[in-house]
Amino acid sequence: MVMDVDSGKVDPHFSDGGRLHAAVPVPGTDLIVMTDSGDNTAKVISATDGHLIVAIPTPKDADGAVYDPGSGLVLVVCGDGGAVVLINAQAGKSVGVIEVGSPLEFAGVDGDGHAFVNEDEKNSVALLDLAALKVIATWPLPGCQRPTGLAYGEGQVISACGNGVADILDAATGKVLASLSVGKGPDAVIYDYKMQTAYVPSGATGTLAVIPLAGPAKDTIIATVSTQVSARTGTVDPWTGRIYLPSAQYDPPLTPGARPQAKPGTFELVVVGAN
Repeated sequence: MVMDVDSGKVDPHFSDGGRLHAAVPVPGTDLIVMTDSGDNTAKVISATDGHLIVAIPTPKDADGAVYDPGSGLVLVVCGDGGAVVLINAQAGKSVGVIEVGSPLEFAGVDGDGHAFVNEDEKNSVALLDLAALKVIATWPLPGCQRPTGLAYGEGQVISACGNGVADILDAATGKVLASLSVGKGPDAVIYDYKMQTAYVPSGATGTLAVIPLAGPAKDTIIATVSTQVSARTGTVDPWTGRIYLPSAQYDPPLTPGARPQAKPGTFELVVVGAN
């Protein structure tokens, strides 16, 4: 689906996929890269009407994705496949794969040739050299259990963890700068480059932690906003600073260990104002 955030108009069917995760616009083009773990592809689609241009095969579980302004590539994180795929959207192809070798979650980039990716089972962050296509360092997250969301900003890496902790690392050395309690069940770190602020939505507690990465209150939680239970991912509007958090109500899973099922008609967006 696509929503016009000015008018509130919703197009409930924009593009197709089996199990879609990230949707990353490619600056300077009319292209979007979507990840689909249903068929293990990165799909390049038109930002105008959603039609499929090309589906690029990836390793298993194409999930998180991030645009790298330094190279113009989209990095696709293949969680179960333990790999990061570099996608040239305009050429419609993969131009490299970095084998990390353990289950992964989300990635961030510094725009200067490096990426940072959460290693889910190792409770660590891997530092990647994009030109050399290799892992060059691994940094432990001592306060973290099952890292999920990650973002880079102001020379720091902030990683949200399933046990309700966010670890902040120095992006040059991997040194832990802070370990903060953010709420249970986070699945993303949303970074606003204009405000130099990270937001961590926690779905189990229905809260949003507000964490400046610069200024006198850097690396601390300056506010905790009540949102809605299940709101654990989202995005920021870089022009208005508003945060958009998808949420829904869920029925219990049909079998033990399975995913809960969303109740039809309960999907909505929680909007958090910049102030």
